[in-house]
Amino acid sequence: MSDKAYMLFEEEQKQRGIDLEHVKAKLKQFKIETPSWGYGDSGTRFKVFQKVGVPRTPFEKLEDAAVVHRLTGLCPSVAIHIPWDHVDDYGKLKSHAESLGLSIGAVNPNLFQDDDYMLGSVTNSDPSIRRKATDHLLECVDIAKETGSRDLSLWFADGTNYPGQGDIRQRKHWMLEALTEMYRAMTADMRMLIEYKAFEPAFYHTDIADWGMAYNYAQKLGPQAEVLVDTGHHLPGANIEHIVAYLIDEKRLGGFHFNSYKYADDDLIVGSMNPYELFLIFYQIVLAANDADESIRDTVEKIAFMIDQSHNIEQKIPAMIRSVLNVQTQYAKALLINHEEVAEAAERGDVLGAEDAVRRAFEFDVTPLLHAVREEKGLPIDPMKAYQASNYATEILARGKGGASW
Repeated sequence: MSDKAYMLFEEEQKQRGIDLEHVKAKLKQFKIETPSWGYGDSGTRFKVFQKVGVPRTPFEKLEDAAVVHRLTGLCPSVAIHIPWDHVDDYGKLKSHAESLGLSIGAVNPNLFQDDDYMLGSVTNSDPSIRRKATDHLLECVDIAKETGSRDLSLWFADGTNYPGQGDIRQRKHWMLEALTEMYRAMTADMRMLIEYKAFEPAFYHTDIADWGMAYNYAQKLGPQAEVLVDTGHHLPGANIEHIVAYLIDEKRLGGFHFNSYKYADDDLIVGSMNPYELFLIFYQIVLAANDADESIRDTVEKIAFMIDQSHNIEQKIPAMIRSVLNVQTQYAKALLINHEEVAEAAERGDVLGAEDAVRRAFEFDVTPLLHAVREEKGLPIDPMKAYQASNYATEILARGKGGASW
């Protein structure tokens, strides 16, 4: 890092009234969970392009995740997906993670790849299939207990393609029944994070189609149920930062699945399509983190930041490094907003002045800041270059082709 570049950056922020030591402290505390499935052979529903060197087991997925954490300092936990990451001994998987400096993060049930779930899982009209699906949710609670996981992250593909295919209100009741049974099985330190998606694979109606439906279920279930916002699961034009602010204020924002979308699908690297949107999401989070209300600050403190991407044409580990660095960059920029300046402009009705105070933070080059933070943490100042210069990519070629897949 150029000391001169950082000194110039530091002086500029000082003149703007930004406490850079506070910003650096926040950046050092920031954590992002990576997904096990982002390291294995996975991709779109059309085709998975198998690559040489991808993990063959959940244990090897953790080893790749440990490399990302070692280089970025950002990713100490790894989400798992069941049965993609099924093992006979979850205590052994937990111990392996800990030996690598990691922990097992959110447990994600899979209720969309079994033939029985073609017409729905917990909302299926067949009671035996609903029972099977609910038992899988309970299995994931048990796995969370074994792995020491706090979060249970739920996404349902349940829905219908045609009018008359299912009773929408009855399916709503079946969904709540399953979630209630799972909720009651959780320990006091666990959280249920309820995700939503406007459409796909269901095209007429999806049983949990938007944040309001997810929020309604969470309200019915209790304080350990919260909403998970997937940044790719919205219709075009949706104001995601508005949703984020609303859920924070309701103390029901549990976490994020970060990715990106251009039209409908959501497996592009986060920040690759609309980095300003990601920045504005963090603007709302940083603003709430400074709120006078302790309960609002506590909600922000507990947000689970997670990547949810299935890199199909990209190399897995570099794609994950790029993903988490993109998130870190936009968080750093959001930390540079002068909230007093924004508030003063808004108070006097200076619309453009308020907008400018927000946008200027987005336009800063935070490279000197991030280099300084990494140096102080003993990390490579450029994690991507550090990975490319390592031998790890060559070493894992011995795994061959045909690793762990969906």
